[in-house]
Amino acid sequence: MTGIDVEVIICGSGAAGETLAIELARRGVSFLLIDKAPHPFVGSRGKGIQPRTQEVFEDLGVIDKIIASGGEYPPQRVYTGDGPVDTTMRMAGPTPDEPYRMALLVPQFLTERRLRERLAELGHAPHYDHELVGFAQDEDRVSARILTPDGARTVRARYLVGADGGSSFVRKSLGVPFDGVTLGVRAVVADVIAEGVSFDAWHRWGQGSNQIMLCPLYGTEMFQLQAPVPFDVDVDLSARGLTALVRERTGRDDVLIHSVSWASAYEMNARLAGTYQVGRVLLTGDAAHVHPPTGGQGLNTSVQDAYNLGWKLAAVLNGAPERLLTSYERERRPVAEAVLGLSKRLLEAAKSGDTSRNRDVSQLDLGYPDSPLALADPQRTTGVLAGHRAPDAPVTGAGGVPTRLFSLFRGTHWTLIGYDVPAGDAPAARRGVHVHTIGERGDIADTGGHVRDGYGLVSGQWVLVRPDGYVAAVTADPDVVDAYLETHLNITAAASPRQDMIPVTDGASR
Repeated sequence: MTGIDVEVIICGSGAAGETLAIELARRGVSFLLIDKAPHPFVGSRGKGIQPRTQEVFEDLGVIDKIIASGGEYPPQRVYTGDGPVDTTMRMAGPTPDEPYRMALLVPQFLTERRLRERLAELGHAPHYDHELVGFAQDEDRVSARILTPDGARTVRARYLVGADGGSSFVRKSLGVPFDGVTLGVRAVVADVIAEGVSFDAWHRWGQGSNQIMLCPLYGTEMFQLQAPVPFDVDVDLSARGLTALVRERTGRDDVLIHSVSWASAYEMNARLAGTYQVGRVLLTGDAAHVHPPTGGQGLNTSVQDAYNLGWKLAAVLNGAPERLLTSYERERRPVAEAVLGLSKRLLEAAKSGDTSRNRDVSQLDLGYPDSPLALADPQRTTGVLAGHRAPDAPVTGAGGVPTRLFSLFRGTHWTLIGYDVPAGDAPAARRGVHVHTIGERGDIADTGGHVRDGYGLVSGQWVLVRPDGYVAAVTADPDVVDAYLETHLNITAAASPRQDMIPVTDGASR
């Protein structure tokens, strides 16, 4: 299109903005990733990486570096009148369909660093000290006014995405409501070098408004200090001030804070944007929702927002109907609403000292069964349904090499799997869809029956999996798949080349 500088402007280079940039970069979509800050975020704030986000990071090609940057959560050591008591927060181990079951503890600045490294591998980088100060849109494009170190410039794009946090300039400029509540809790969070506590546990003293916690930040030499504080006092966030707070809350004078690399005093809020899209401008991450930190849901929800939005933006820019973008809000806003409720419940429990966690925080059970992209079969009531997360499973290639469904899903394509289908009984090849069959002369074998059991399949059924790892349809009719792809994505079967277009070499004649 004429008059376009880039296809997408992403305002905000936190975890959501970086995830979206990776998704666009690996699909060849031009974009500009900007942030008004002079440098990357340096704090540990969103340190929990939930199992579903780990699956996303595997697809993005960063999971091993993320894991190497942190570790599993340490046991929580609660100091009581009878002495310290250790409690380990553990879920069951990995299974064939859920390879990641444990939350990871990785400081946010390390997570974002790994995402930037992946973006650099794809040939891109954020532009810091670039502030969005205004924008206007019409039916065809968005014009954004950006202040840069070299002066102001106007950039024209087909879409603008606000990933610029809870105080989002993009959301405020659109006039989108950000309804919710202030939760009546003010807290301090700080990254500190501390003496007098071991690095093998998450230390907690006190309850309610007198709590204080020191959590080791694996991959660094620091602890994250967390403590509720009153609303009506100025908090001294220096090493001396935080040492005094530790002594007051713990009754110990052997725990010393030597240095502070980052600190913040903030009020906890639970808020949700009234809409995620106004014309050609969309919101993602904290610009669309903010949560209390309990349960480690905020960063994870933001990453998964961007993961959902990225492939849809790229598809529309590649010819899919623009209505595909409406499914972004239809799918992600209810998730944010549910996560807000979960975070608030966990916050109330934490006030009384209950920090237990269950499967709810893993985000493995989140899905989109009510999405316009979920092609439900009313006859199918068991097994994996349209809108559900697509399970993993070990399989074996026809050449005898073991692999996994997640390995087959990895990338920017859709995946179609036929279970126990006759040889040659597959839909025609098409751009952006990888087809695998299990059965006579199939290219993969269902090692151990895990595909059958994990998906609840019977002979002759096909499973269509979206690029973000959710099931679009389960059907016994391949024509249903053809119609689905043509309707939602304008993807049609590849036509056979005309005979007169086949090149002729070596003097051969037609």
